[in-house]
Amino acid sequence: MENLFDPGAPERVLERLDRLRPDSGREWGRMDAAQMMAHCALGLEAATGDAVLDRSFLARMLGRFFRGILLGPKPFSRNSPTHPLLVMRTPRDFGREKARLAAAIRKFQEAGPASAARFEHALIGRMTGAEWGLLQQKHLDHHLRQFGV
Repeated sequence: MENLFDPGAPERVLERLDRLRPDSGREWGRMDAAQMMAHCALGLEAATGDAVLDRSFLARMLGRFFRGILLGPKPFSRNSPTHPLLVMRTPRDFGREKARLAAAIRKFQEAGPASAARFEHALIGRMTGAEWGLLQQKHLDHHLRQFGV
């Protein structure tokens, strides 16, 4: 699977993001396109230190069991659970969230793997920069596929 730190990977994700429309229908889940972009942006912001997602006691105990699922070769399954702070319930502005997500993708990629490795994932804890890049790529791919792009 591609890694968001791979050359050209962010551009390919941004091209897919450009095909997303406010009325793009979802194939699963509850979030609309704007909420999904806010969700993805917040995940990237956690990987750049711009947002903090607390790691619960339960996550500290069980996180290692999910490491292989999150970082393995299989795509994420539909309706996978997420951190409560990543659940977007309120309406979002499509244009603002699209710009926010694009900026977060660029910032993550430009900061590089060494920067990402400084931050702890809310479920599985410490990861290498390459693991962060893989996880972000899988997460973005999951949600862009959710909306058919």
